Amino acid sequence: MLALVDGRLEADSPLNIDALAREMEISPTPIREALARLESTGLVVRAALRGYRVAPLFTIDELNELMEARELLEPENTFRACGLASARLLDELERSITDLREAPVDRGGESIKPYWEADERFHRLIAEGAGNRFLLAAYTALGGHVQRFRLFGGLGVSDASHAIAEHGLILAAMRAGNAELARKTMHDHICGVRLRSIADSQQQ
Repeated sequence: MLALVDGRLEADSPLNIDALAREMEISPTPIREALARLESTGLVVRAALRGYRVAPLFTIDELNELMEARELLEPENTFRACGLASARLLDELERSITDLREAPVDRGGESIKPYWEADERFHRLIAEGAGNRFLLAAYTALGGHVQRFRLFGGLGVSDASHAIAEHGLILAAMRAGNAELARKTMHDHICGVRLRSIADSQQQ
């Protein structure tokens, strides 16, 4: 899955099961099973007689639907994680914000991957902290699409100051043990990300 979201496999490129098996030095069977599972996430698509391909990039409408799903899921994850938050989780969230602040954002390509990694880590930590394996699985499916959109779309980082500030507000609410405020600040953050992402995409 990592190669599908980090830019190593280009959007709409074919996925040859035998070639992947040789590259990974395993039999074709687990590759075939993994692709079948990934098809359900939308990261790969399968056409009759043509096999699997990397999914094409989102349209603006599809991006909007993705962000609407995140607006429903991630505030609930944050509410639950706040109620269960350990000192370790809070410290790890703080570290992710520090890494976000220190990551370069003025260049494209490989150089901005540390920024995206720190941003995704913040959201994943919260999803893991919610204590529900099915909510985590839902986040994982959505999060993979977000990362693909950023990397394959060639979008730089235009909203770093907003994202850092919004992550800080979420963490502050969680440190205060205010689950309702944590839910609201995450909702506001995802809404902001959606508007900024769509605006950036329309300028490409």
